[in-house]
Amino acid sequence: MSATDNNPSNSWFGSDRRRLIIQEYGIFLAFLLLAAVLSVSNQYFLTAGNISNVLLQTSINGVLAIGMTFVILTRGIDLSVGSVVALTGIVSASFATTSATAGIIGAPYPPYVALVVGLLVGVACGAVVGLIVSRFAVPAFVATLGMLSAARGLTLIYGGGKPVPALTPDFRWIGTGSILSIPMPVVLLAIVFIIAWWVLNRTRFGRYIYAVGGNPHAAVTSGINVSKLRFLVYVISGGLSGLAGMILAARTGSALPQAGIAYELDAIAAVVIGGTSLSGGVGRITGTLIGALIIGVMNNGLDLMGIQSYYQQVLKGALIVGAVMLDQKRNLGG
Repeated sequence: MSATDNNPSNSWFGSDRRRLIIQEYGIFLAFLLLAAVLSVSNQYFLTAGNISNVLLQTSINGVLAIGMTFVILTRGIDLSVGSVVALTGIVSASFATTSATAGIIGAPYPPYVALVVGLLVGVACGAVVGLIVSRFAVPAFVATLGMLSAARGLTLIYGGGKPVPALTPDFRWIGTGSILSIPMPVVLLAIVFIIAWWVLNRTRFGRYIYAVGGNPHAAVTSGINVSKLRFLVYVISGGLSGLAGMILAARTGSALPQAGIAYELDAIAAVVIGGTSLSGGVGRITGTLIGALIIGVMNNGLDLMGIQSYYQQVLKGALIVGAVMLDQKRNLGG
C-alpha cells in the first residue's frame, strides 16, 4: 500500500475531497433536502399547482438576483433594486393603462412601447449608479443607498402616490400569460438565466468580471478597463430590475408605489446563499438560481404550514448570516 493510499486528504472521504464536494454540490443538496422535508411535512407541497406557484414567486427575485450576481462578483452591492422595481413598474404602467387619470397623454400605447420605456428607466437608474461608483469612486453601498431613496421618491412623485390600475391585457401577458403551459414570468427567468450563464462562462466580458472581482489591481495591470466594467454591471442590474418591475406590475394588474420594498434583501440573500462571495470573484449563476429557489421554497413551505411571515424573516436573516460566515471561513482557508 502506497503512502498516497494512506493519505486521508486524497481519499474519497478525505477533508479535501469533502470540501470540494460541498463547494460544488452543497447548495443543490441543501435545496433537495429542504424540498424533501417540506414534501413530507405538507401533502400539498408537491402538487402541480403549488410548484407552479413557487416558480412564479421565485421568478421576480430570480431576475433581480441574477443582476445582483454581476454586481457582487465585482465586489459591489446594489441596494436600489427594490426601489427601481417600483419606479420602472409605475412608469411603464402609465404607458399601458386604460385609466384616464393614471395614464400619460395618448395611453394606452402598444405593449412594446411600455416595455421599452420600463427597461430604459431601469437602465438609466443603473447607469447613474454605475457612473457614481466607477467615475467618482463612491462606495457602492453609499451610491446605491442614495438611489434606493431617490428612486422611491421619484416613484411617488411620478404617480402622485397613487397606483396605476387597469393595465391592458397585452401588457399583462408578460405576467399572466404562458408558453406551452409554462407561466411567462418563469419563461423570462429562464431566458435571463441562460443569457447570464453564457455571458459569465463563455465571453471575455464574463472573464473580466471574475478578474476584477478577484483582484482589481491585477485586472488594471492586465489592461482591463475596470471603470467601464463596473459601470456596465450596474447597468445590467438596473435593466433587470426594470424587467422585474414590469413583470410584477403585469402580474398584479396594477403598479403600486410601495412595490419592491425590501426586495433587495431577498436578491442579496439568493446570491449569498447560492455561494457567491461578497469579496468578489467567486460564484456561479447556477448557485444564484438555486439560492432564489431555496428562498421561494422556504417561504412557500412555511406558508403552507401556517407559520407567520415574521418567523420567515428571522430564518432568512439567519441563512444570510450563516452563508456569509461560511464564505469568510472559506476565504480564511478554514
